Amino acid sequence: MKNFYASFGVDDAVAARCEAVAEGLRDRFEAIDAVAEYNQARVLRAMQRCRVDAGCFAGSTGYGYDDIGRDTLERVYAEVFHTEAALVRPQLVCGTHALAVALGANLLPGDELLSPVGKPYDTLEEVIGIRPSPCSLAEYGVSYRQVDLLPGGGFDYEGIRAAITPRTKLVTIQRSKGYALRPTLSVERIGELIAFCKSIKPDLLCMVDNCYGEFVEASEPSDAGADMVVGSLIKNPGGGLAPIGGYICGTKQCVGRCAYRLSAPGLGQEVGASLDVKTSLYQGFFLAPVTVSGALKGAVFAAKLYEGLGFRVLPDGSESRHDIIQAIELGSAERLVAFCEGIQSAAPVDSYVKPVPAPMPGYDSPVIMAAGAFVQGSSIELSADGPLRPPYSVFFQGGLTWFHAKTGIVMSLQKLWEKGLITL
Repeated sequence: MKNFYASFGVDDAVAARCEAVAEGLRDRFEAIDAVAEYNQARVLRAMQRCRVDAGCFAGSTGYGYDDIGRDTLERVYAEVFHTEAALVRPQLVCGTHALAVALGANLLPGDELLSPVGKPYDTLEEVIGIRPSPCSLAEYGVSYRQVDLLPGGGFDYEGIRAAITPRTKLVTIQRSKGYALRPTLSVERIGELIAFCKSIKPDLLCMVDNCYGEFVEASEPSDAGADMVVGSLIKNPGGGLAPIGGYICGTKQCVGRCAYRLSAPGLGQEVGASLDVKTSLYQGFFLAPVTVSGALKGAVFAAKLYEGLGFRVLPDGSESRHDIIQAIELGSAERLVAFCEGIQSAAPVDSYVKPVPAPMPGYDSPVIMAAGAFVQGSSIELSADGPLRPPYSVFFQGGLTWFHAKTGIVMSLQKLWEKGLITL
Protein backbone atom coordinates (compact mmCIF):
# COMPACT_ATOMS: atom_id res chain seq x y z
CA MET A 1 0.00 0.00 0.00
CA LYS A 2 2.89 2.35 0.60
CA ASN A 3 3.74 2.13 -3.12
CA PHE A 4 0.13 2.74 -4.09
CA TYR A 5 -0.08 5.80 -1.84
CA ALA A 6 3.11 7.08 -3.44
CA SER A 7 1.50 6.67 -6.88
CA PHE A 8 -1.33 8.93 -5.65
CA GLY A 9 1.26 11.52 -4.61
CA VAL A 10 0.87 10.89 -0.88
CA ASP A 11 3.85 11.97 1.20
CA ASP A 12 5.43 9.32 3.45
CA ALA A 13 4.72 11.40 6.56
CA VAL A 14 1.02 11.65 5.66
CA ALA A 15 0.75 7.92 4.94
CA ALA A 16 2.49 7.00 8.20
CA ARG A 17 0.21 9.26 10.24
CA CYS A 18 -2.91 7.75 8.64
CA GLU A 19 -1.77 4.14 9.05
CA ALA A 20 -1.02 4.68 12.73
CA VAL A 21 -4.53 6.00 13.31
CA ALA A 22 -6.19 3.18 11.36
CA GLU A 23 -4.24 0.55 13.27
CA GLY A 24 -5.74 1.75 16.55
CA LEU A 25 -9.36 1.33 15.42
CA ARG A 26 -9.64 -2.46 15.21
CA ASP A 27 -11.90 -2.87 18.26
CA ARG A 28 -14.15 -0.02 17.16
CA PHE A 29 -14.51 -1.55 13.69
CA GLU A 30 -15.48 -4.93 15.16
CA ALA A 31 -18.39 -3.26 16.95
CA ILE A 32 -19.51 -1.60 13.70
CA ASP A 33 -19.36 -4.95 11.92
CA ALA A 34 -21.53 -6.56 14.62
CA VAL A 35 -24.33 -4.03 14.00
CA ALA A 36 -23.97 -4.52 10.23
CA GLU A 37 -24.32 -8.29 10.61
CA TYR A 38 -27.52 -7.89 12.64
CA ASN A 39 -29.00 -5.40 10.17
CA GLN A 40 -28.06 -7.64 7.23
CA ALA A 41 -30.02 -10.46 8.86
CA ARG A 42 -33.01 -8.11 9.33
CA VAL A 43 -33.10 -7.21 5.64
CA LEU A 44 -32.59 -10.80 4.52
CA ARG A 45 -35.41 -12.05 6.72
CA ALA A 46 -37.75 -9.30 5.50
CA MET A 47 -37.10 -10.22 1.86
CA GLN A 48 -37.78 -13.87 2.64
CA ARG A 49 -40.98 -13.14 4.55
CA CYS A 50 -42.25 -10.93 1.72
CA ARG A 51 -41.47 -13.71 -0.80
CA VAL A 52 -39.27 -11.67 -3.10
CA ASP A 53 -38.78 -13.55 -6.37
CA ALA A 54 -37.31 -12.90 -9.82
CA GLY A 55 -40.66 -11.58 -11.06
CA CYS A 56 -40.29 -8.63 -8.68
CA PHE A 57 -37.48 -7.21 -10.81
CA ALA A 58 -39.53 -6.66 -13.97
CA GLY A 59 -40.16 -3.02 -14.78
CA SER A 60 -43.47 -1.33 -15.46
CA THR A 61 -44.43 1.58 -17.70
CA GLY A 62 -47.34 3.91 -18.16
CA TYR A 63 -49.62 4.04 -15.14
CA GLY A 64 -47.78 1.20 -13.40
CA TYR A 65 -50.95 -0.65 -12.42
CA ASP A 66 -50.46 -4.06 -10.75
CA ASP A 67 -46.71 -3.62 -10.30
CA ILE A 68 -46.02 -6.61 -8.03
CA GLY A 69 -42.32 -5.81 -7.59
CA ARG A 70 -43.03 -2.21 -6.55
CA ASP A 71 -45.66 -3.30 -4.04
CA THR A 72 -43.45 -6.08 -2.65
CA LEU A 73 -40.53 -3.69 -2.19
CA GLU A 74 -42.76 -1.43 -0.14
CA ARG A 75 -43.76 -4.39 2.03
CA VAL A 76 -40.06 -5.19 2.52
CA TYR A 77 -39.38 -1.64 3.72
CA ALA A 78 -42.39 -1.76 6.06
CA GLU A 79 -41.16 -5.08 7.44
CA VAL A 80 -37.63 -3.78 8.10
CA PHE A 81 -38.84 -0.51 9.63
CA HIS A 82 -41.65 -2.25 11.58
CA THR A 83 -44.34 0.05 10.20
CA GLU A 84 -47.85 -0.47 8.88
CA ALA A 85 -47.03 0.84 5.42
CA ALA A 86 -44.32 2.25 3.19
CA LEU A 87 -44.05 4.38 0.08
CA VAL A 88 -40.82 3.65 -1.86
CA ARG A 89 -40.77 5.35 -5.25
CA PRO A 90 -38.34 6.60 -7.90
CA GLN A 91 -40.77 9.50 -8.31
CA LEU A 92 -39.50 10.80 -4.95
CA VAL A 93 -36.51 12.52 -6.48
CA CYS A 94 -34.50 13.25 -3.30
CA GLY A 95 -34.72 13.37 0.46
CA THR A 96 -36.01 16.94 0.48
CA HIS A 97 -38.80 15.94 -1.90
CA ALA A 98 -39.78 12.99 0.29
CA LEU A 99 -39.88 15.26 3.35
CA ALA A 100 -41.89 17.89 1.48
CA VAL A 101 -44.43 15.24 0.41
CA ALA A 102 -44.74 13.91 3.96
CA LEU A 103 -45.22 17.38 5.42
CA GLY A 104 -47.56 18.64 2.72
CA ALA A 105 -49.71 15.53 2.90
CA ASN A 106 -50.22 15.63 6.65
CA LEU A 107 -50.51 19.36 7.34
CA LEU A 108 -53.58 21.41 6.43
CA PRO A 109 -54.18 25.20 6.41
CA GLY A 110 -54.31 26.44 9.99
CA ASP A 111 -52.07 23.67 11.32
CA GLU A 112 -48.73 24.37 12.94
CA LEU A 113 -45.44 22.55 12.38
CA LEU A 114 -42.99 22.34 15.28
CA SER A 115 -39.28 21.56 15.16
CA PRO A 116 -38.09 20.84 18.71
CA VAL A 117 -34.46 20.36 17.58
CA GLY A 118 -33.75 23.80 16.14
CA LYS A 119 -33.66 24.95 12.55
CA PRO A 120 -33.89 22.15 9.99
CA TYR A 121 -31.50 21.48 7.13
CA ASP A 122 -31.04 24.33 4.66
CA THR A 123 -33.09 22.83 1.81
CA LEU A 124 -36.18 22.56 4.05
CA GLU A 125 -36.22 26.27 4.81
CA GLU A 126 -38.01 27.06 1.56
CA VAL A 127 -40.27 24.02 1.89
CA ILE A 128 -41.47 25.31 5.25
CA GLY A 129 -41.37 28.98 4.28
CA ILE A 130 -38.66 30.13 6.69
CA ARG A 131 -37.22 31.58 3.51
CA PRO A 132 -40.14 32.65 1.32
CA SER A 133 -40.76 30.44 -1.70
CA PRO A 134 -43.68 29.71 -4.02
CA CYS A 135 -45.72 26.70 -2.84
CA SER A 136 -44.14 26.67 0.64
CA LEU A 137 -46.16 25.42 3.60
CA ALA A 138 -46.39 29.02 4.83
CA GLU A 139 -48.01 30.05 1.56
CA TYR A 140 -50.71 27.44 2.17
CA GLY A 141 -51.42 28.69 5.68
CA VAL A 142 -49.28 26.33 7.75
CA SER A 143 -47.42 28.13 10.52
CA TYR A 144 -44.04 27.11 11.89
CA ARG A 145 -42.40 27.22 15.27
CA GLN A 146 -39.06 25.91 16.52
CA VAL A 147 -37.37 25.33 19.84
CA ASP A 148 -33.60 25.40 19.75
CA LEU A 149 -31.48 22.79 21.44
CA LEU A 150 -29.78 23.75 24.69
CA PRO A 151 -26.10 24.79 24.45
CA GLY A 152 -24.92 21.25 25.30
CA GLY A 153 -27.18 19.69 22.67
CA GLY A 154 -29.97 18.66 25.06
CA PHE A 155 -33.67 19.12 24.48
CA ASP A 156 -35.31 22.23 25.93
CA TYR A 157 -38.24 20.34 27.41
CA GLU A 158 -39.87 23.35 29.03
CA GLY A 159 -39.53 25.32 25.81
CA ILE A 160 -41.08 22.43 23.88
CA ARG A 161 -43.95 22.16 26.37
CA ALA A 162 -44.69 25.87 25.94
CA ALA A 163 -44.47 25.64 22.13
CA ILE A 164 -47.05 22.86 21.75
CA THR A 165 -50.45 24.47 21.27
CA PRO A 166 -53.87 23.23 20.09
CA ARG A 167 -52.78 24.14 16.54
CA THR A 168 -49.62 22.01 16.67
CA LYS A 169 -50.29 19.11 14.31
CA LEU A 170 -46.89 17.68 13.42
CA VAL A 171 -43.46 17.54 15.05
CA THR A 172 -40.47 17.19 12.72
CA ILE A 173 -37.27 15.75 14.14
CA GLN A 174 -34.07 15.89 12.14
CA ARG A 175 -31.87 12.99 13.20
CA SER A 176 -28.65 14.14 11.56
CA LYS A 177 -26.83 17.39 12.13
CA GLY A 178 -27.18 18.89 8.65
CA TYR A 179 -24.88 21.90 8.44
CA ALA A 180 -25.18 22.56 12.18
CA LEU A 181 -22.46 21.61 14.63
CA ARG A 182 -24.73 19.75 17.00
CA PRO A 183 -24.93 16.10 18.06
CA THR A 184 -26.74 13.63 15.84
CA LEU A 185 -29.73 12.14 17.67
CA SER A 186 -29.69 8.49 18.66
CA VAL A 187 -32.79 6.36 18.24
CA GLU A 188 -33.06 6.25 22.03
CA ARG A 189 -33.03 10.06 22.35
CA ILE A 190 -35.52 10.40 19.51
CA GLY A 191 -37.82 7.98 21.33
CA GLU A 192 -37.58 10.03 24.52
CA LEU A 193 -38.45 13.21 22.63
CA ILE A 194 -41.41 11.60 20.86
CA ALA A 195 -42.76 10.21 24.13
CA PHE A 196 -42.49 13.64 25.75
CA CYS A 197 -44.30 15.41 22.89
CA LYS A 198 -47.08 12.83 22.79
CA SER A 199 -47.51 13.02 26.57
CA ILE A 200 -48.47 16.67 26.09
CA LYS A 201 -50.65 16.17 23.00
CA PRO A 202 -51.33 12.48 22.25
CA ASP A 203 -52.66 13.09 18.72
CA LEU A 204 -49.44 14.79 17.57
CA LEU A 205 -47.83 13.28 14.49
CA CYS A 206 -44.09 12.81 14.84
CA MET A 207 -41.96 12.64 11.68
CA VAL A 208 -38.25 11.84 11.66
CA ASP A 209 -35.91 12.97 8.91
CA ASN A 210 -33.87 9.76 8.92
CA CYS A 211 -31.37 10.78 6.22
CA TYR A 212 -27.85 9.43 6.86
CA GLY A 213 -29.06 7.38 9.85
CA GLU A 214 -30.46 4.18 8.37
CA PHE A 215 -28.71 0.97 9.52
CA VAL A 216 -26.24 2.84 11.72
CA GLU A 217 -27.94 1.36 14.79
CA ALA A 218 -29.78 -1.92 15.32
CA SER A 219 -33.15 -0.13 15.36
CA GLU A 220 -34.84 2.77 13.57
CA PRO A 221 -36.89 5.75 14.82
CA SER A 222 -40.07 3.91 13.81
CA ASP A 223 -39.23 1.44 16.60
CA ALA A 224 -39.21 4.39 18.99
CA GLY A 225 -42.68 5.75 18.26
CA ALA A 226 -42.27 7.83 15.08
CA ASP A 227 -45.41 8.05 12.95
CA MET A 228 -43.26 8.56 9.83
CA VAL A 229 -39.60 8.04 9.00
CA VAL A 230 -38.41 9.60 5.77
CA GLY A 231 -35.23 9.36 3.72
CA SER A 232 -33.46 9.22 0.38
CA LEU A 233 -32.53 6.10 -1.55
CA ILE A 234 -29.30 7.69 -2.81
CA LYS A 235 -28.14 7.83 0.78
CA ASN A 236 -27.90 4.86 3.16
CA PRO A 237 -30.79 2.56 2.16
CA GLY A 238 -29.93 2.55 -1.55
CA GLY A 239 -26.61 0.88 -0.82
CA GLY A 240 -24.92 2.89 -3.57
CA LEU A 241 -26.92 1.08 -6.28
CA ALA A 242 -30.25 2.93 -6.24
CA PRO A 243 -30.12 5.52 -9.04
CA ILE A 244 -32.89 7.69 -7.56
CA GLY A 245 -35.76 7.56 -5.12
CA GLY A 246 -37.00 8.16 -1.61
CA TYR A 247 -39.03 6.39 1.03
CA ILE A 248 -41.67 7.19 3.63
CA CYS A 249 -42.43 4.47 6.20
CA GLY A 250 -45.09 4.89 8.85
CA THR A 251 -48.71 4.46 9.82
CA LYS A 252 -51.17 3.42 7.15
CA GLN A 253 -53.02 6.73 7.42
CA CYS A 254 -49.91 8.92 7.13
CA VAL A 255 -48.38 6.95 4.27
CA GLY A 256 -51.71 6.81 2.45
CA ARG A 257 -51.97 10.58 2.52
CA CYS A 258 -48.39 10.83 1.27
CA ALA A 259 -49.28 8.62 -1.69
CA TYR A 260 -52.23 10.85 -2.53
CA ARG A 261 -49.99 13.91 -2.40
CA LEU A 262 -47.30 12.27 -4.56
CA SER A 263 -49.73 11.15 -7.30
CA ALA A 264 -53.31 12.43 -6.95
CA PRO A 265 -56.34 12.05 -4.68
CA GLY A 266 -58.04 8.79 -5.50
CA LEU A 267 -54.94 7.32 -7.16
CA GLY A 268 -52.42 7.05 -4.34
CA GLN A 269 -50.17 4.02 -4.40
CA GLU A 270 -52.01 2.33 -7.25
CA VAL A 271 -50.04 4.24 -9.89
CA GLY A 272 -46.38 4.94 -10.50
CA ALA A 273 -44.28 3.17 -13.09
CA SER A 274 -41.05 1.70 -11.75
CA LEU A 275 -39.42 1.48 -15.20
CA ASP A 276 -36.19 -0.54 -14.96
CA VAL A 277 -34.84 0.48 -11.56
CA LYS A 278 -36.30 -2.18 -9.27
CA THR A 279 -33.37 -4.59 -9.34
CA SER A 280 -31.10 -1.76 -8.19
CA LEU A 281 -33.54 -0.77 -5.44
CA TYR A 282 -33.81 -4.32 -4.11
CA GLN A 283 -30.13 -5.12 -4.39
CA GLY A 284 -29.06 -1.77 -2.97
CA PHE A 285 -31.32 -2.23 0.06
CA PHE A 286 -29.90 -5.72 0.57
CA LEU A 287 -26.32 -4.40 0.51
CA ALA A 288 -27.07 -1.26 2.52
CA PRO A 289 -26.11 -2.55 6.00
CA VAL A 290 -22.59 -3.47 4.85
CA THR A 291 -22.21 -0.32 2.73
CA VAL A 292 -23.21 1.80 5.73
CA SER A 293 -20.68 0.00 7.92
CA GLY A 294 -17.88 0.98 5.51
CA ALA A 295 -19.01 4.60 5.57
CA LEU A 296 -19.12 4.52 9.37
CA LYS A 297 -15.56 3.23 9.55
CA GLY A 298 -14.46 6.07 7.28
CA ALA A 299 -16.20 8.60 9.52
CA VAL A 300 -14.58 7.22 12.68
CA PHE A 301 -11.18 7.21 10.96
CA ALA A 302 -11.61 10.84 9.87
CA ALA A 303 -12.61 11.86 13.39
CA LYS A 304 -9.62 10.18 15.02
CA LEU A 305 -7.18 11.52 12.44
CA TYR A 306 -8.28 15.14 12.49
CA GLU A 307 -8.86 15.45 16.23
CA GLY A 308 -5.31 14.19 16.64
CA LEU A 309 -4.22 17.17 14.55
CA GLY A 310 -6.00 19.58 16.88
CA PHE A 311 -9.20 20.20 14.93
CA ARG A 312 -12.62 20.18 16.53
CA VAL A 313 -14.58 17.22 15.24
CA LEU A 314 -18.20 16.22 15.80
CA PRO A 315 -18.71 13.52 16.89
CA ASP A 316 -15.26 12.88 18.31
CA GLY A 317 -13.33 9.71 17.61
CA SER A 318 -14.60 7.88 20.70
CA GLU A 319 -18.31 8.79 20.75
CA SER A 320 -21.07 6.41 19.71
CA ARG A 321 -22.27 6.97 16.14
CA HIS A 322 -25.83 7.65 15.03
CA ASP A 323 -25.28 8.70 11.41
CA ILE A 324 -22.54 8.48 8.78
CA ILE A 325 -21.65 12.19 8.72
CA GLN A 326 -18.39 13.46 10.18
CA ALA A 327 -18.11 17.19 10.79
CA ILE A 328 -14.65 18.74 11.00
CA GLU A 329 -14.26 22.41 11.90
CA LEU A 330 -11.41 23.52 9.63
CA GLY A 331 -11.36 27.21 10.53
CA SER A 332 -10.66 28.70 7.10
CA ALA A 333 -12.03 28.73 3.58
CA GLU A 334 -8.63 27.63 2.26
CA ARG A 335 -8.66 24.47 4.39
CA LEU A 336 -12.27 23.70 3.45
CA VAL A 337 -11.47 23.94 -0.26
CA ALA A 338 -8.27 21.89 0.10
CA PHE A 339 -10.06 19.12 2.01
CA CYS A 340 -12.71 18.85 -0.71
CA GLU A 341 -10.02 18.83 -3.40
CA GLY A 342 -8.49 15.82 -1.67
CA ILE A 343 -11.79 13.94 -1.57
CA GLN A 344 -12.42 14.71 -5.24
CA SER A 345 -8.96 13.48 -6.21
CA ALA A 346 -9.76 10.10 -4.65
CA ALA A 347 -12.99 9.64 -6.61
CA PRO A 348 -13.44 6.95 -9.28
CA VAL A 349 -15.42 9.46 -11.40
CA ASP A 350 -14.29 13.02 -12.23
CA SER A 351 -11.12 12.67 -10.17
CA TYR A 352 -9.35 15.15 -12.45
CA VAL A 353 -11.67 18.10 -11.71
CA LYS A 354 -11.37 20.60 -8.86
CA PRO A 355 -14.48 21.43 -6.82
CA VAL A 356 -15.16 25.14 -6.43
CA PRO A 357 -17.64 26.98 -4.20
CA ALA A 358 -20.83 28.02 -5.98
CA PRO A 359 -24.46 28.96 -5.28
CA MET A 360 -26.67 25.89 -4.93
CA PRO A 361 -30.49 25.62 -5.09
CA GLY A 362 -31.96 25.57 -1.60
CA TYR A 363 -28.88 27.01 0.16
CA ASP A 364 -28.36 30.57 1.38
CA SER A 365 -24.57 30.70 0.95
CA PRO A 366 -22.04 29.32 -1.55
CA VAL A 367 -21.38 25.62 -1.05
CA ILE A 368 -18.42 23.51 -2.09
CA MET A 369 -19.21 19.90 -2.91
CA ALA A 370 -16.76 17.11 -3.70
CA ALA A 371 -18.28 13.97 -5.18
CA GLY A 372 -17.08 11.80 -8.01
CA ALA A 373 -20.01 9.43 -7.84
CA PHE A 374 -21.55 6.77 -10.07
CA VAL A 375 -24.94 8.24 -9.10
CA GLN A 376 -25.13 12.03 -9.20
CA GLY A 377 -25.57 13.45 -5.72
CA SER A 378 -25.28 10.07 -4.02
CA SER A 379 -23.90 10.87 -0.58
CA ILE A 380 -23.54 7.24 0.45
CA GLU A 381 -20.67 7.38 -2.04
CA LEU A 382 -17.46 9.16 -1.06
CA SER A 383 -18.29 12.84 -0.72
CA ALA A 384 -17.66 15.97 1.30
CA ASP A 385 -19.27 19.37 1.30
CA GLY A 386 -19.74 22.50 3.33
CA PRO A 387 -21.02 26.07 3.15
CA LEU A 388 -18.42 28.81 2.82
CA ARG A 389 -19.22 30.50 6.08
CA PRO A 390 -17.54 30.49 9.51
CA PRO A 391 -16.42 28.26 11.16
CA TYR A 392 -15.74 26.67 7.72
CA SER A 393 -16.77 23.16 8.67
CA VAL A 394 -16.58 20.29 6.23
CA PHE A 395 -19.12 17.47 6.36
CA PHE A 396 -17.62 14.20 5.18
CA GLN A 397 -19.67 11.11 4.46
CA GLY A 398 -19.88 7.95 2.43
CA GLY A 399 -17.58 5.57 0.70
CA LEU A 400 -19.04 2.42 -0.81
CA THR A 401 -16.26 0.52 0.96
CA TRP A 402 -14.17 1.30 4.03
CA PHE A 403 -11.04 1.15 1.92
CA HIS A 404 -12.29 3.82 -0.46
CA ALA A 405 -13.40 6.03 2.44
CA LYS A 406 -9.93 5.64 3.94
CA THR A 407 -8.25 6.64 0.66
CA GLY A 408 -10.41 9.76 0.47
CA ILE A 409 -9.41 10.87 3.95
CA VAL A 410 -5.73 10.18 3.23
CA MET A 411 -5.97 12.38 0.14
CA SER A 412 -7.75 15.14 2.08
CA LEU A 413 -4.86 15.24 4.54
CA GLN A 414 -2.34 15.21 1.67
CA LYS A 415 -3.92 18.28 0.06
CA LEU A 416 -3.86 20.19 3.35
CA TRP A 417 -0.24 19.11 3.93
CA GLU A 418 1.08 20.05 0.52
CA LYS A 419 -0.59 23.48 0.68
CA GLY A 420 1.08 24.17 4.03
CA LEU A 421 -2.29 24.41 5.83
CA ILE A 422 -1.44 21.87 8.57
CA THR A 423 1.60 20.55 10.38
CA LEU A 424 2.08 16.87 11.20
